[in-house]
Amino acid sequence: MNLLPKSSKEFGSVDYWEKFFQQRGKKAFEWYGTYLELCGVLHKYIKPREKVLVIGCGNSELSEQLYDVGYRDIVNIDISEVVIKQMKECNATRRPQMSFLKMDMTQMEFPDASFQVVLDKGTLDAVLTDEEEKTLQQVDRMLAEVGRVLQGRETEWLFGMDEGRKQLAASAGFRRLITVALHRGQQYESMDHIQAELSARVMELAPAGMPTQQQVPFLSVGGDIGVRTVQHQDCSPLSGDYVIEDVQGDDKRYFRRLIFLSNRNVVQSEARLLKDVSHKAEKKRKKDRKKQRPADAEDLPAAPGQSIDKSYLCCEHHKAMIAGLALLRNPELLLEIPLALLVVGLGGGSLPLFVHDHFPKSCIDAVEIDPSMLEVATQWFGFSQSDRMKVHIADGLDYITSRAGEGEARPCYDVIMFDVDSKDPTLGMSCPPPAFVEESFLQKVKSILTPEGVFILNLVCRDLGLKDSVLAGLKAVFPLLYVRRIEGEVNEILFCQLHPEQKLATPELLETAQALEQTLRKPGRGWDDTYVLSDMLKMVKIV
Repeated sequence: MNLLPKSSKEFGSVDYWEKFFQQRGKKAFEWYGTYLELCGVLHKYIKPREKVLVIGCGNSELSEQLYDVGYRDIVNIDISEVVIKQMKECNATRRPQMSFLKMDMTQMEFPDASFQVVLDKGTLDAVLTDEEEKTLQQVDRMLAEVGRVLQGRETEWLFGMDEGRKQLAASAGFRRLITVALHRGQQYESMDHIQAELSARVMELAPAGMPTQQQVPFLSVGGDIGVRTVQHQDCSPLSGDYVIEDVQGDDKRYFRRLIFLSNRNVVQSEARLLKDVSHKAEKKRKKDRKKQRPADAEDLPAAPGQSIDKSYLCCEHHKAMIAGLALLRNPELLLEIPLALLVVGLGGGSLPLFVHDHFPKSCIDAVEIDPSMLEVATQWFGFSQSDRMKVHIADGLDYITSRAGEGEARPCYDVIMFDVDSKDPTLGMSCPPPAFVEESFLQKVKSILTPEGVFILNLVCRDLGLKDSVLAGLKAVFPLLYVRRIEGEVNEILFCQLHPEQKLATPELLETAQALEQTLRKPGRGWDDTYVLSDMLKMVKIV
């Protein structure tokens, strides 16, 4: 029986594969080797507990044999309805945890970051039958989908793009760099143990001629090795899978975090948990917990009822954004006169909540595209609406466009803040999405800002060319532009105003910040003593 196609192009045809498996029947066909020939490599790099996706599975026995030696979390996909039906029938009883799905690997239906391993034993070759543009586009779509469904930071601009990797190597001070991702759901004892595990593998990649005793330095992005307590996890139709977790800081205080699993290495929102003030309540809580846990278990904070410390801002960029209120010139009056603010991007709600609680005359409109985030902020981060603070579930672009189109009736805000993230990790700019800094949209922002007001933007952009473009666009609309870089982070806070004559020299700026600070420190204000607004503005420069 001749199963080979008339031309290589047929390898990319659904019809060819349907006929192939109809004629082949249930007898396995192995491309490029059997399980016994490949198991040494597969077992070396795939752990039994990992989630594995096999693309273009065909009727190979590879998945079945992996399953039989302990790899239970395996999903197989193929474009052939015939072979998927055959494989389901063969494995339904013997391998109930393994699934087979008819699916196009260039348009997969899985959420982002669903798998830790994607395995292909020959499908790429079946797609890449020539070098025509149409074929290469199909390959690009395939690889893009593989990158999307994998867990980790491999597809982020910093790690996945040539310019990003060059920037990473330059910042580390080395010409040759290996990046390793620590995945959520895996346990790591310490950074020393991680280094010991990796050292032998690193030396296998050493360039020829490197002395055998040469020390290879290990660098880490932060010290968090994954010790956390997940309090809640769910899936938002807009933001995807997310978790609420409590972590213990260096000072033994607990912090609550919101993490989007599509960008799992970025803390989306963070709040400090209050220490229990009642010794009696603390004793009762510990006593109740001892009844429900092993004797050697660690005592963890309660959730979600644990109180949030609303007077404390965890994020340095939020502190800088609050400091930008000093640009309103008369900071000592900010507590006595009405102050209209628009905050785009709610997250856990800590930024608008902080303004609401510390500026008693403020009226805040907060805009959030994802209704799930309002539920998260309310249930887990102590957020609540009031007659002075309303949340609008809408796309920030649409909301501002609508407000700007109201003519003379449009609202005018004293302060507009953008703290909204991009969902595309492959861009060199993760905050805000590019549409928020297009000049045509910035003109709409300008139209709803009071003449003496300030527009404050959280910018996270590693692509230097893109950042220059963003700054140029902002300058075209807002002639007065201050930049505050956050030390140790990529964040830069941009303070934009309409009139150059509003420009404050650094001494004046620090003086107004100190005046605001002194007002906020009055008894009953709840201002945390760790905040020094003038320090947050010392490194501001005018662009």
